[in-house]
Amino acid sequence: MATVDYPLEKSRRQREFSLSEALYSWVATVDHKRLGLMYMTSAIIFFLIAGVMAMVIRAQLIVPENHVVGPQTFNRLFTMHGTTMVFLVGMPIIAGMSNYLIPLMIGARDMAFPRLNAFGYWIFLFGGILLYFSYLGANGLFGAGSAPDVGWFAYAPLTERAFSRGTSTDYWILGILVSGIGSIVSAINVIATTLSMRCKGMKLSRMPLFVWVMVVDAWMVILALPPLTAGQVMLLFDRYLGANFFNTQAGGSAVLWQHFFWIFGHPEVYILIFPAFATVSEVVPVFSRKPIFGRQAMVGAVVAIGFISFGVWAHHMFAVGMAPISNIFFATASFLVAVPTGVKIFNWLATIWGGKIRFATPMLFCVAFIFQFLIAGLTGVMLAVTPFDWQLTDSYFVVAHFHYTLTGSFLFGVFAAIYYWFPKATGKMLSETIGKWHFWLLVIGFHLTFDPQHILGILGMPRRVYTYAPGRGWEPWNMISSIGAAIQAIAIICFAWNVIRALIKGERAGDDPWDAWTLEWTTTSPPPEYNYETDPEVRSSRPLWDLKHPEDPDWKYE
Repeated sequence: MATVDYPLEKSRRQREFSLSEALYSWVATVDHKRLGLMYMTSAIIFFLIAGVMAMVIRAQLIVPENHVVGPQTFNRLFTMHGTTMVFLVGMPIIAGMSNYLIPLMIGARDMAFPRLNAFGYWIFLFGGILLYFSYLGANGLFGAGSAPDVGWFAYAPLTERAFSRGTSTDYWILGILVSGIGSIVSAINVIATTLSMRCKGMKLSRMPLFVWVMVVDAWMVILALPPLTAGQVMLLFDRYLGANFFNTQAGGSAVLWQHFFWIFGHPEVYILIFPAFATVSEVVPVFSRKPIFGRQAMVGAVVAIGFISFGVWAHHMFAVGMAPISNIFFATASFLVAVPTGVKIFNWLATIWGGKIRFATPMLFCVAFIFQFLIAGLTGVMLAVTPFDWQLTDSYFVVAHFHYTLTGSFLFGVFAAIYYWFPKATGKMLSETIGKWHFWLLVIGFHLTFDPQHILGILGMPRRVYTYAPGRGWEPWNMISSIGAAIQAIAIICFAWNVIRALIKGERAGDDPWDAWTLEWTTTSPPPEYNYETDPEVRSSRPLWDLKHPEDPDWKYE
């Protein structure tokens, strides 16, 4: 008997087929642009999860002797918050920005190893899911135990089986180890793409500063992650094979774990901040209508920071009782890294000085980044003074310094990048009005949250405490800090609404809404799958300037 294909039923089946086809096209994609967007989307989802954890932490500390959550839950919250922000937000943002932008900026059709690129994303996502799988086992389900509660740094002996509960620490180890494979894969791809797939005329001296910074960042990822991986493997041997590398009760060394972790951990700070450096180095010249000041010095400063950062790790360990010569060496190295950092800040300010500045939302985030990164650097130099560090180590002063670096600097740089390149990726403009609301709420909330924490540290409040007794003078500062966190949450809601609104009914962006200079703005918005119909050819570091000003091209001055 013949079936009747009713129009509504046929339309429904067509929609289902189209949806499944579209979903498959994303899951099976090897296009660098789609993978870059998937990295960024995953990072934003993890960022929102980590933000909720931060809000619960601040709610717990808003008043003395509070009981919003119990002490074990609190320990899990700050462990998962820190781990998520560093490994599942920062690292995929680096990969996402590199994947999406570098081929477009150097005139390539794709990354050097497209399938390896896709593998890197999915292995990162699997690692993140593996870490959060531990939450499903709060009552022993699947043997997962509970979420890890050893801090994002997982200091020994907290990680030894005699101290840690269940197998949650194993999920922490394996989740980070697996997601780190994705970071290394992405870094290898960035280097290979940049060295071998630049378009005609794109000499190293003409590469955009964004690409230079991300290439140095990729080298740092490749060099910094293996020590952490080695330490995690040794920790697994301790926990299951009786190796006792870090078990002090069996002759191991808890300080050895700190060395392995911070050999990764301090370069990681610069690894995370470099995408913000890269963004500011592209956005500030465009909105100042001036070429970047001291281009060669900027490249040299980035390379110098990358090199010096690998000799600074033990300034996190002044309080463990190292020999005086070690303290002197690592203090000196910490002071030294401030020199190329100061060069970059000077060059950004010199670019702005005398320019025809347009304070669009990307530029606002960049200006705030420069100011807040300067404060983060100054407090970092203060903590490099060994006696000063002895007084404030493991206090809220360190928490404030760390968040000035990763929230006030990294996060503001990432928002600048999103507002700047969102039109290229989607073909839609984000609202300037909502963007400015987002910016000012985030600035106000950030300073209300973390400025008082410097004072809390000086007053003696230790980090990672579940609660505190009244009468120590900490109450007003914690109250202000928690109110600031709530304002930051409102700012993030503004950002989310801005993105959703733009995707639904945003103004068409056009190919070059900012009157920019780098190569990605020559193609359509969003770019086609093949990026460029014909291979581009460049003659200077500002190829769009050459096209817009044929009477006075940049290459005349090279």
